[in-house]
Amino acid sequence: MMWSVVILCVLLPFTSGLDNGLARTPPMGWMSWERFRCNVDCKNDPDNCISAKLLMQMADRMAADGYLDAGYEYLSVDDCWMAKERSHLMGTLVADPERFPNGMKAVIDYVHSRGLKFGIYGSVGNKTCKGYPGNKYHMERDAATYAEWGVDMLKLDCCNPGPNFVTGFEQMGLYLNKTGRPILYGCSLAICMGPKVDYNLAKKYCNMWRNYEDVEDSWKYVFNIIEFYGKNDKKFLEIAGPGGWNDADELIVGDFSLSAGQQQTQMGLWAIMATPLFMSVDLRNIDESAKQLLLNKKLLAIHQDPLGIAGKRIWNIDGYTGRLESWLRPLSPEGRYAVGIFNKNVGGLLQMVNRTMSQLGLTDENGYTMKEVFTGISYGPYKSSDSLVILLPPSNLFLAVATPVTEKELIVS
Repeated sequence: MMWSVVILCVLLPFTSGLDNGLARTPPMGWMSWERFRCNVDCKNDPDNCISAKLLMQMADRMAADGYLDAGYEYLSVDDCWMAKERSHLMGTLVADPERFPNGMKAVIDYVHSRGLKFGIYGSVGNKTCKGYPGNKYHMERDAATYAEWGVDMLKLDCCNPGPNFVTGFEQMGLYLNKTGRPILYGCSLAICMGPKVDYNLAKKYCNMWRNYEDVEDSWKYVFNIIEFYGKNDKKFLEIAGPGGWNDADELIVGDFSLSAGQQQTQMGLWAIMATPLFMSVDLRNIDESAKQLLLNKKLLAIHQDPLGIAGKRIWNIDGYTGRLESWLRPLSPEGRYAVGIFNKNVGGLLQMVNRTMSQLGLTDENGYTMKEVFTGISYGPYKSSDSLVILLPPSNLFLAVATPVTEKELIVS
């Protein structure tokens, strides 16, 4: 579902702004929505409904199968976890008593026992997108409830927002901060603002902000998100950085519809764009190749690069001679880059890529060596006028780390 994240500091008093030390690199984790949606039918589908059982089983897999060690630290439930009504006595949110028989805190305690952090879902409006109780009119009470339960992240959606939604997003952030618990705050403020979006405002109030449509288990949706980020019409990629990130929505790696190459493309471009990586897949039954892609250390190193500079599309060819685009993300130490070349074609023909280093945005006069992330193949050394020549399958991404050639290496060569 649409959402964004803001991080609030345990040490700061009741303040505005986000200088709290959280999300210095884009957050990583697992989220229930894209794969499990609003499945509340535990009678007929007990293994896949939104329930304590599902979340605890995912926590087990994240801890045991290497995902936590790789950096996927948040386990987040989306819409439909609540009972249809608040507590009649206190007006507090409560988890559905049949699907969460011991309450939400018991689940969160279990998730914490596995070394993970827990994310929860709400809406700035009076109702969530699926009609469950929203946070409007109850923000201070709900923030306190989240903190008492031990919540580590809030995804605040934009359904039924009302006219004062900007104030609502700001208030929830302030109330979370007031609890004294560090809670990563994700918001859909940028989506709510529509064509008049102010990304500086989104970053002021949030640590992650959704800014485009929900992803679906479909290449069309993934491609549309890539195009939106490639165009970067509102210059939102320049706003991102440590503490605040554009959120391109969940990964559908390991689900049903993407080819192996398309899964690599989503994963690779999400890393270049420095967008949060939230898996939405059944970790109990995941293809081994998808698992290894999600755990690719070289790719995750690009995503988590401490410079925190989001990569951008630097050229785009969309015509008779081909449909190619190139992306570039600066990396640390200074002078290194992540280079992505994306074949946007969907036909069966291999696309010839023949581009010089300077055309790829690599201008160091000593040249570069390159190592492709998915294959491990090394290329170069290349001078700035030398060309990278490869054949790239449809919907696939060439993703490499380019490292400048040192003076010592030049002398040796």
